[in-house]
Amino acid sequence: MKKSILLDTPDPVEILGPGNKILNEFCTYFPSLEVTGKGNEISLEGEQSQIDDFEKKFAELVSLRKRKLNLTVYDVEDLFAGRSLQPALATQGNAVIVHTNEGKAIRARNANQQKMVKAYFSNDLVFAVGPAGTGKTYIAIALAVRALKNREIKRIILTRPAVEAGERLGFLPGDLKDKLDPYLQPLYDALGDMIPAKKLQDFIAGGTIQIAPLAYMRGRTLDGACVILDEAQNTNMGQLKMFLTRMGTNAKFIVTGDATQIDLPHKEDSGLLKGISLVKDLKGVETIFFDDRDIVRHPLVSKIVKAFDAAD
Repeated sequence: MKKSILLDTPDPVEILGPGNKILNEFCTYFPSLEVTGKGNEISLEGEQSQIDDFEKKFAELVSLRKRKLNLTVYDVEDLFAGRSLQPALATQGNAVIVHTNEGKAIRARNANQQKMVKAYFSNDLVFAVGPAGTGKTYIAIALAVRALKNREIKRIILTRPAVEAGERLGFLPGDLKDKLDPYLQPLYDALGDMIPAKKLQDFIAGGTIQIAPLAYMRGRTLDGACVILDEAQNTNMGQLKMFLTRMGTNAKFIVTGDATQIDLPHKEDSGLLKGISLVKDLKGVETIFFDDRDIVRHPLVSKIVKAFDAAD
């Protein structure tokens, strides 16, 4: 029997690998089939049952490519070894995302965190909105670190608007980086839980992980990256639009914020909820709304949030 498979991609190298390296590895599991890869076409010749098995497994590999920036021969090994290609993480949202440096498993701890994880795999833009302590940023960074370790992305970019929440940058000591780092420290802290200190320093020095104020995003096109905008309630509509339009190919954007903690001089200038309302019906966009029941910090935090909300 003869059969041809046509690849629906402008660049077959993305699936077959340079010099058909990935295809050749794949074919080692079908020694009785004669397989030829040329351009966007794969020609098969052999027994019907083997051709059917080849097509089924190859479809799984193509499906995996849609969730990863690059395929490797290790993905082929995992596929035939029966190792999970993250179906549980993508469909239930409750599997282990990544491990801390101490070996502790990081996974979704409440229903809305699970929704956030599932939304990440089925959308390119995810908004996570809710009170402090619900784990929005931590889960976002865990997903980004996982994607980097799995070679699904080339880099992680973390950003925050530099809003002077009651303090003056000019009176802080040091150069611009020294002045801005306190605003970005929560992002460093989360990364430090998941990536060893020396490796994290190397990633930052080499640009694999970039942490910068939102203003530094202007004019950039962010390809092959997981990009997280934290504290997005402190952006106005113009800033939010500027950020969202940085999205390049093979990029994932996550926007987190708490609409009750706006540090702008005029709270009505916040663009977070307004921006969500504008894009909520677009395909590829999903919003998860957290509330005080999702708080995963000290039990007092939930009571504190309720007390302040009642006062407001």
